Amino acid sequence: MQPLTGLKVIDLTQVLSGPYCTMVLGDMGAEVIKVEKFPSGDDTRRIGGFEDNYNFNMVNRNKKGLQVNLTMEKGREIIYRLVEKADVFIENFRPGVAKKLGVDYETLKKHNSQLIYCSISGYGQTGPYCQKGGYDIMAQGMSGIMSMTGETDGRPVKVGIALHDTAAAVTALYHILLAYIYKLKSGEGQYIDISLVESGLAWTVWEAASLFSKGEIAEPNGTRHRMIAPYQGFRTKNGYILVGAANQKLWELFCKHVVEKEEWITDPRFITGNDRVQNVNELEHLIEDVFSEETSEIWLQKLESVGIPCGPIHTYAEALQNKQILSREMVIEGKHPRGGMMKMLGFPGKMSKTPAQLRSPAPLLGQHNDEILKELHYSEAEIRQLKEESII
Repeated sequence: MQPLTGLKVIDLTQVLSGPYCTMVLGDMGAEVIKVEKFPSGDDTRRIGGFEDNYNFNMVNRNKKGLQVNLTMEKGREIIYRLVEKADVFIENFRPGVAKKLGVDYETLKKHNSQLIYCSISGYGQTGPYCQKGGYDIMAQGMSGIMSMTGETDGRPVKVGIALHDTAAAVTALYHILLAYIYKLKSGEGQYIDISLVESGLAWTVWEAASLFSKGEIAEPNGTRHRMIAPYQGFRTKNGYILVGAANQKLWELFCKHVVEKEEWITDPRFITGNDRVQNVNELEHLIEDVFSEETSEIWLQKLESVGIPCGPIHTYAEALQNKQILSREMVIEGKHPRGGMMKMLGFPGKMSKTPAQLRSPAPLLGQHNDEILKELHYSEAEIRQLKEESII
């Protein structure tokens, strides 16, 4: 048994934020029914120009697939029947769309008063921006994260991954689990409102600390840390490496045993951690002058030999071929009915009693229509009629 075995989730989300959240619920044992729009399904199915592509399959494993036309009353009736026995309902429509479709919280809680209902949107369900369309890149801009990413004096840079989408997924995930714990104690469901902007903004704790305490506005800083030095990437003879001499002890080990510049320890510019941050430009130039004499591999060996945190800067392909990543089973394989054996990312949390499991690949479009409807006591004739009427 897995930790969420028995939890029933109705998933009306698409693309990334919602599907990532429900994927993790499914990985941990929840029964997730992914409801896709009629006739095209999740928009992600068409990214790249072909159906059932890797993008879709990456975040929709461990789910059953149901395709329903929610613009028709008979389609909404299917959702109402599903909700009667569900624990969680999650959607990521633009605010107001769920109500137009008849699947908003106020409507669904009439069918199940204990329902946990989660909405994910760009800016949240309230406020002057609530009706705006919000994608990850807009959230990165509004949260200020894009303004502090990249090199000094450079153009604003988007974080290399869909940061706010994933942050919203994780934020939705733990709020759903908190609501589920509350439901187990009280018997009551509730409504959860998750915003892409706020989910990423909540992670900017160091930047907020600087602003609130000293009025300092975070700016692009390359690979440097805002409050620690040396803690960044440095150029070597053949590439770049990362060094994290994050305290005085590590700094002195670095000077004595790595770069062999013991005089830096007493240099007035670098005596304290704050001194090193204030003079990070000079420090970076001095370190890179020394690092340019040897390869990345040699410097990493020296750093590791004295216990200074360090590492390479991988390409993404190199990351997924790294022996540490592979030994921890962060690349797994599963068989897809159309794609054959497909690689995907593994499970980041390693639980000793109730580990995550790959039980099934992402569903084909409408793959489990008949199975799910039969469980809802639709007859063969009724299912056939629903197909003829373009409800499913």
